[in-house]
Amino acid sequence: MSSAEPAIVLVGPMGAGKTSIGRRVARALGTTFTDTDKLIVRDHGPIPELFREHGEPRFRLIERDAVAEALERGGVVALGGGAVMDAQTRERLAAHRVVLLTVAPHIVASRVLGTPRPLLAGEDPIAEWKRIYAERLPVYRAVADLTLDTSSGRLSEIVTRIAEWARSEESTEEDR
Repeated sequence: MSSAEPAIVLVGPMGAGKTSIGRRVARALGTTFTDTDKLIVRDHGPIPELFREHGEPRFRLIERDAVAEALERGGVVALGGGAVMDAQTRERLAAHRVVLLTVAPHIVASRVLGTPRPLLAGEDPIAEWKRIYAERLPVYRAVADLTLDTSSGRLSEIVTRIAEWARSEESTEEDR
């Protein structure tokens, strides 16, 4: 089941709102939504257990396959925060429309603390989040066609901006 149209792919750090925004963008555009983390859980079980039992390198290989499946489906796709660190995934993203969702550290605390995120399991989850974000930010920026901050403002405004951008990108492609 391959989609001829490029997907709209949401990338960014943990807690930026990729899943909740992605669902709403898909609804606004009348298309499908796929969360790669959900594909991983469907096929391999809970992500914290995968990390614990097999380690991050094995998880990233599983994630790469989930991203490939999701991109082939098309529609709107939300990637896990670290998915863009894989070179093959970045190559695949070149054929799609990528939105980077950012979020300020003081905002992300309320979104991620108390959630089962293996990479934030240490003593200072927010310090770890900041370190990971700083490491990944150049890669996020390199793959992104549009960047939006989710720290403030209404979710509906971000959804509208992405949907309008996606529609304008479609009409630009048709004009070529």
